[in-house]
Amino acid sequence: MNIRDYIKQKKSEVISERISNAKVHEFLKKNERTLSTLFTYYECAMMEVETKFKVLNQEYSLIHDRNPIESIKTRIKTIDSLTEKVGRYGIPLTLESIEENINDIAGVRVICSFPDDIYTLAECLLEQDDVTLIQKKDYIQNPKASGYRSLHLIISVPIFLEHKKRDMKVEVQFRTIAMDFWASLEHNLRYKRDIPEELTAELAEELLECANISASLDVRMQNIRKRLSEDTSEIDDLIDSAQWL
Repeated sequence: MNIRDYIKQKKSEVISERISNAKVHEFLKKNERTLSTLFTYYECAMMEVETKFKVLNQEYSLIHDRNPIESIKTRIKTIDSLTEKVGRYGIPLTLESIEENINDIAGVRVICSFPDDIYTLAECLLEQDDVTLIQKKDYIQNPKASGYRSLHLIISVPIFLEHKKRDMKVEVQFRTIAMDFWASLEHNLRYKRDIPEELTAELAEELLECANISASLDVRMQNIRKRLSEDTSEIDDLIDSAQWL
């Protein structure tokens, strides 16, 4: 057994000790209806945030004649993933504890064209008066040791139900196309089994190099776009001036 498999086994043992399968089964059976309702609320909050970004993308297109968003991905955490995280965090297996401590049940990932677009969209989102920032982690300015880059926001948004309003948490991740491609590849390799320990270390080193190359490419492409925009503005100014002659 290599060290990777050993760590996975020990991790599973710790989680199993904290939350037995019987306890999880009992919790799910007891709270099936309430849990289903809660997940529906998270899904509604996720849709609210997704709509906000679609509106911003449309407005940006009207003003700047381009779209800053390449794609939007959404996901709701699975029950298995949720209970595993509860065990890993060592928190009580209750609905109240889950709502209070697990911030990424609803997730929205925004894939942007350029790094500047990430910060522009994040700022526009947080300026909206019904959005509350709970936590911000900037892995673009401060990448993880692995090379991972992304801007993470935990926000709270209201959803409007039949007779009440309810604030729900949503995790929003911002990435460029290059950041997202890298993260997907790294994720697949990290969870791939039967990789020799030596190869794992070698791939980790190569992935870090790829992350740095991707970040450099993002900056270079952004600079090209800026130069093109500046040249276009100068041409437009010349045309406007000529119309007065």
